[in-house]
Amino acid sequence: MALQALRLFLFSPQDEFSRGRAVQFLAAEKSIPKSDQPASSALLLNSRFHRGQIPNMSAQPQIPVERRRHDPTLVERYRKGHPKPLKQGTFRSLGLGLITGASDDDPAAIGTYAAAGAALGPSFLWVAPVVLPMMFAVVYLSSKLGQVAGQGLFAVIRQNYPRWLLYFLLITTVAGNIVEAGADLGGMAAALNVIVPVPIRGMVAVLGIFVLSLQIRGYKLIRNTFRWLAVASLAYVGSAVLAKPDFLAVIKGTLVPTFQFNKNFFAMLVAVVGTSLSAYLYSWQSNQEVEEDISMGRRRFADRVGTTDEELQHSRRDVAFGMFFSNLVMYFIILSTAATLFKIGKTDINTAAEAAQALRPLAGKAAGLLFAAGVVGVGFLAVPVMTIGAAFDVCQTFGWRHGLHAEPRQAKPFYAMLVIFTAIAIGMNFFGINPMKALVYAGVVQGVSTPFLMLLIMLATNNQKIMGRWVNTRGMNIVGWFTLAAMSAATIGLLITLAR
Repeated sequence: MALQALRLFLFSPQDEFSRGRAVQFLAAEKSIPKSDQPASSALLLNSRFHRGQIPNMSAQPQIPVERRRHDPTLVERYRKGHPKPLKQGTFRSLGLGLITGASDDDPAAIGTYAAAGAALGPSFLWVAPVVLPMMFAVVYLSSKLGQVAGQGLFAVIRQNYPRWLLYFLLITTVAGNIVEAGADLGGMAAALNVIVPVPIRGMVAVLGIFVLSLQIRGYKLIRNTFRWLAVASLAYVGSAVLAKPDFLAVIKGTLVPTFQFNKNFFAMLVAVVGTSLSAYLYSWQSNQEVEEDISMGRRRFADRVGTTDEELQHSRRDVAFGMFFSNLVMYFIILSTAATLFKIGKTDINTAAEAAQALRPLAGKAAGLLFAAGVVGVGFLAVPVMTIGAAFDVCQTFGWRHGLHAEPRQAKPFYAMLVIFTAIAIGMNFFGINPMKALVYAGVVQGVSTPFLMLLIMLATNNQKIMGRWVNTRGMNIVGWFTLAAMSAATIGLLITLAR
């Protein structure tokens, strides 16, 4: 085994990234930590090899080492930073960025965008194209981190950053995800009530159980279902067209940024920017890339680490399309209420269901129904993204086996978290907890933690021990650091707004 490590050391470039692998390989000669990947893969890429440090093996579970012959192709792959080659005819799926983008337009976000349009009118439309590059930066960097590291965001944080920071981010992110999932279930039921008169609380339970059943059916079914659910967001385009907006006002509001120096304007600006850069996107996208790798046959951790220029180009295009789609939906939601509710002075809109109900007499019954249908359809996508993301975060923090490819009996903690988090989200609508008020508090908590998450993503994707040759380019760093600055400013603005 030591001979294998020596060969790895000699055959690889003499930098910290390669030396860390060789040292880690020597340290793992007798045992390796138990994880969700086979023992043979963990030898070369232990969960802490990125730091080039020898783990405290006595403090971790011990399992026998699988003895393998020296594999020159594996050494060469690690030297180049490439994952296991795919079988001929196997490609990364299209639409992963679309799923993430559509989930960003969840019912709570729809309510925020609708409120902004109703309160500020077409002059607020310029915000959508301005936040588009920031949305791309957040999701693409999360995607790249998942591809190169071969594991999710919280697993990377656990291995490379202080535990106090890990636990702080876990608590704030999971709390925000659950509260927003509860608010979304309530929003979906209220929107469905606009279409068909049904008891809202009873419908919350039905919707929650259906969403839970979808989450335990496996990654491929979830991926394929989510791509079709994303199409529901197009309902807002139709709703905006039926509202018959003033074309000149729309063009001016889109191309000419307009600022109003008052509390209401800055509160709406902070809310829209914060909502479009939600924390659950980061974890979901990184874990979605890992699940995609597994679905393509890269089941071992060692086979997933690294990426290729072709795969990164594919991800850039996919994420760019998904974020453009999400941003377009945001734009048309703002336009729908700006062209109707703002025009008649109805500026007090708190939820997506209220917006759908208010649109019916102004833009026609079809516009209101389309708006409500969009809320329900996107909610079926967004709620599982939040609860699955929270389950990933918890399991990666504590080193528990997890993954949508694993059977429930193989990853009991992961699936238990899915059940618990969905049950809490449903229960919020039954026990006197106002989901919309809870959403405000969750937004504050997530608003404080989101800049820290983005900071860690920027640090990780510029860390050669983690990313190897795939560290960020100068252009990507400019966009990424600008996004972090904007997120931090939005958080400060949120706190100032609430303090007054």
